[in-house]
Amino acid sequence: MGGMTASSGRRVLLAAPRGYCAGVDRAVIAVEKALEQYGAPIYVRHEIVHNKYVVQTLEKKGAVFVERTEEVPPGNIVMFSAHGVAPVVHEEARQGRLATIDATCPLVTKVHKEAVRYAGDDYDILLIGHEGHEEVIGTSGEAPDHIQLVDGPEDVAKVEVRDPSKVVWLSQTTLSVDETMETVDALKTKFPGLVSPPSDDICYATQNRQLAVKQMGAEAELVIVVGSRNSSNSKRLVEVAKLAGARAAYLVDFADEIDEAWLEGVTTVGVTSGASVPEVLVEQVLQWLTERGYGDVEIVKAAEESITFSLPKELRRDLRDEATALVAERGGSGARDTAAG
Repeated sequence: MGGMTASSGRRVLLAAPRGYCAGVDRAVIAVEKALEQYGAPIYVRHEIVHNKYVVQTLEKKGAVFVERTEEVPPGNIVMFSAHGVAPVVHEEARQGRLATIDATCPLVTKVHKEAVRYAGDDYDILLIGHEGHEEVIGTSGEAPDHIQLVDGPEDVAKVEVRDPSKVVWLSQTTLSVDETMETVDALKTKFPGLVSPPSDDICYATQNRQLAVKQMGAEAELVIVVGSRNSSNSKRLVEVAKLAGARAAYLVDFADEIDEAWLEGVTTVGVTSGASVPEVLVEQVLQWLTERGYGDVEIVKAAEESITFSLPKELRRDLRDEATALVAERGGSGARDTAAG
């Protein structure tokens, strides 16, 4: 296939927007700034974003990713990932004498605040999302007595509420727009008084990336989505591509994961990437395709994005001194090697 040329009629439809959203960009820069400002190690609870390349790159710079807050030695700095954490995790950090940086995406924080507000008004909250996802765990932790998870339309039948006139739906920010609304419609059929959040919970970036894939899916026989398998929004792009008409769609972390057999009989390849994917990985896929005759690239533009978020406010403080003081307050008991972690 290496001898093919772009003139053979083969082309690539490249989605725009694609890749990093504002929340991911903010979180990744926050880790880099913290390492630059405070030095290694900077502990991060869970992957800062769901992307293998990003995590590996930050590890090489001195970030240490842990699954549980208790894994971080007292007197250190821990950062919370873009997916957000429950209030109990903030308490764990206090108990563990850790200075914290909260890199939760502001759009996820918005959903957390909605959960707290509706729980305060004694609503039953139906959280549409995927069981076990960090974002769902964090949001549920804001009001565990009021929130129940609805993992797709098939879950609606088993939902029970105390008062059908006081029930609201919220959602994980990275879902498929169409599937979420299918679930909402099913919930509204069961609970006609269902209240919707003040504004859409599915983030702008997720919606824009799905819209671009819908536009290309009708023309592309094959769609390649660059993203990691634990990335919810990336997996949704594969689903959206197939529903939009693509004959096949695959999720890859890196260009060398593409199977040349996928190109058999394919004239048009769609390429996009999830919201936690750096552009360098897309460029490698485009180069791989060019080498196989798919050098004609057309942009499929669905939306303009100009949103940016300011970095976490904690980066303006001296957190190393703060962490040391937290240990000193308790007589240093339990303190371990805070310089090397």
